[in-house]
Amino acid sequence: MSILPKKNELGFFEIRLESIGGLGANLAGKMLAEAGVLGLGLNGSNFSSYGSEKKGSPVKSFVRFCDADVDIRDHSPIEQPHVIGVFHEALYKMVDVVSGLDADGVVLVNTQSDFDVIKEDLNLESGTLAAVDALKIANEEKTKVNTAMLGALYRILDFLDADQMRDVIRKTFEKKYPHFVEPNIRTFNRGYEEVQFKTYDVPANAKSKEFTRVQPRLGYETQEIGGIISAQANSIQKDLSGSRIGFLPEYKADSCIHCAACDTVCPDYCFVWEQGEDKRGRPQMFLKGVDYQYCKGCLKCVDACPTDALADMAEVKGYAEANRVSQKFPLVAGGVK
Repeated sequence: MSILPKKNELGFFEIRLESIGGLGANLAGKMLAEAGVLGLGLNGSNFSSYGSEKKGSPVKSFVRFCDADVDIRDHSPIEQPHVIGVFHEALYKMVDVVSGLDADGVVLVNTQSDFDVIKEDLNLESGTLAAVDALKIANEEKTKVNTAMLGALYRILDFLDADQMRDVIRKTFEKKYPHFVEPNIRTFNRGYEEVQFKTYDVPANAKSKEFTRVQPRLGYETQEIGGIISAQANSIQKDLSGSRIGFLPEYKADSCIHCAACDTVCPDYCFVWEQGEDKRGRPQMFLKGVDYQYCKGCLKCVDACPTDALADMAEVKGYAEANRVSQKFPLVAGGVK
């Protein structure tokens, strides 16, 4: 008798993980498939898809399970998953993360937002939403988001054995990083216990979301002549929030002594200064604020600040845009100085 809760026409139960580089979705997919195959005797496969392998770039990890008597001969990306795991809310702006989801499918999101807000952001009409603050858990346990997401996924994938995943976590870390074994098991357990669910009724005429396959803009008939840059890089218009893993420096102007220690350690020149006068009328540069457009949330400035003018904070949606102090670069002949 099959233990899989549902299957598609090929006999597969399919999971797609939507993430950005640096959050560990690739490893999470491998561990998830390993636990199902070695622990329960299922047939399974896993592979990932990504462009430039760097922090902040979109990443997808695919996991297929089927009964032991079914061969896996399909190795294409998963377009109609039963379960989707979203590792970062910044993906909403770059990727249709719920593309192809079953009308009664399940979406797990790493978030602090309310269910109705998530539902609106994802443009979902029905199905089950699962929410877990994986970033908070990972920060408190000094681990990564992926282990907390795995814990939450195991509440959804209740046909899998959670003890088997704990064994996989132990085997994954014990040789090279034995000091990470127990923190990651605690992270897994907290994800399992702290995930919350809300189900929205499926209308009688509900349909699965249509899968949107990204098409190339240029082909062999429309390709530009070599050497032409038709779309220049533009860090002003590009949304860079995906390069952060959920933290920002909070600036408190009243506590700032304008010592520039933060500016000295900032790798991306995010601090904006303006010239003024000190109490004696002498010229001095004063810190005006942070240009969050270019901030990657490394928090080196928080460590360097001798006062409490800079503090680490969990990034709240809309905070960076609302509190950004834009840098103004003087125009000179031939371009920007």
